[in-house]
Amino acid sequence: RNKHAQHGASAGFAGAVCPVERRQPLAECSMPFDPDNTGYISTEKFRSLLQRHGSELDPHKLEVLLALADSNSEGRICYQDFVNLMSNKRSNSFRQAILQGNRRLCSKALLEETGLSLSQRLIRHVAYETLPREIDRKWYYDSYTCCPPPWFMITITIVEVAFFLYNGVVLDRFVLQVTHPLYLKNALLYHPQLRAQAWRYLTYIFMHAGIEHLGLNVVLQLLVGVPLEMVHGAARISFVYVAGVVAGSLAVSVADMTAPVVGSSGGVYALVSAHLANIVMADLRRVSFEFGRAVWLRFHPSAYPPCPHPSFMAHLGGVMVGITLGVIILRNYEQRLQDQTLWWIFLSIYLIFVLFAIFWNIFAYSLLDLKLPPPP
Repeated sequence: RNKHAQHGASAGFAGAVCPVERRQPLAECSMPFDPDNTGYISTEKFRSLLQRHGSELDPHKLEVLLALADSNSEGRICYQDFVNLMSNKRSNSFRQAILQGNRRLCSKALLEETGLSLSQRLIRHVAYETLPREIDRKWYYDSYTCCPPPWFMITITIVEVAFFLYNGVVLDRFVLQVTHPLYLKNALLYHPQLRAQAWRYLTYIFMHAGIEHLGLNVVLQLLVGVPLEMVHGAARISFVYVAGVVAGSLAVSVADMTAPVVGSSGGVYALVSAHLANIVMADLRRVSFEFGRAVWLRFHPSAYPPCPHPSFMAHLGGVMVGITLGVIILRNYEQRLQDQTLWWIFLSIYLIFVLFAIFWNIFAYSLLDLKLPPPP
C-alpha cells in the first residue's frame, strides 16, 4: 500500500471536518459540527462523516475511528481526540476510548492479511514482536514510514564492533581479550581506581571481554533494540539504553566495588527487561547464557591478580532500569511521557539512585578502607 497516498486521504478527510488552516483556533474549526462550542461532536454526525469519507481512509484507521465511535455511550466524541487521530497523535483519553471500543472490533487481525510485500511483512512482524494490542499493531503498521530509520541501535553496534576489532589488532587477541595483560590499560573501560574519570561510566560499553561477549550483546541489540526503535523511536530507546549503561557502572561501583566493568550489557539488559513480556523464549535463552557467562568470568581466577575479572552487576543495573523507566516508556506507545505520573516517579527514583551512587563513589571508598586493585 502507498503510505503517502493514505496520508493524503487522511488529510483530505480531516479537511472535510476542518477546511481551514491549522493555525485557526480549534473552536472555530469545529463550528459546523459543534455549534455550541462544547469541544465535542455528536456520534451521529461523526458516523455520517465516516459514511461519506470512509472510502478515502486506510481500512485500519477507519476501524480505529469506528472503535472510537462505539466506545462512547454518551452520544458524543471529543473533537480533539478526532484531531489527534487524523494527525497521528494519541492522548490518554483517546487511548482509553480506543481500549474500551477494542472489544467491538470484528475485522480480521493484521496477521491474517495476505498479499503483502516483503517490507510490509517485515513491518507487520515488528508490530507483533513489540506491541501487545492488536489496535496498536494496526496503528503502527499504517503509520510507520521508516523515516527516520532505526539509526541509534545500528550506529552504536557498529561503533562497538569497530572498537573491538581495533583492540583485537592492538592486543593480537580476539577471544577472551580480558585476559591480556595490557587490556586494563585502555582509557575506555571502568576501573575502580580510575572512577574519578567520569567518562568511563559510559565509555566502558565499547570494551568487551572477547568475541563471545561482543557477539551475544550485538545479537541482542539487533534482535531486540532495532525493532523497539522502529516502534518507539530513537529518543526513547536511546534514553533507556544510556540510562541502563550508566546504572550498570554505578551499580558495580556500589555493590562490587573492587571490580572493573566492560561491555554493553547494562544497556542491552535495560532494553530486554523492558520488553520482557513480549520477547520469545529464544531471546530468554540468549539472555540467560550471557548472564551465566558474566557470572562465571567474574569468579574465575583472574589473569592479572589482584584485580578480578569484570563484574556482572552491570547486568542487574540494566535490568532495574528496564523494569522501571523502560516499561513505562514501552507501555505508553505514542503517548507523551510528561503526562504519565509513573514516568515521573520512576525517573525520580533513577535520579536519586544516580545521586546516591555519586556520593557513594566520593566518600564510601575511603571510609570503608577497601583494598582496591592497583591502577592499570
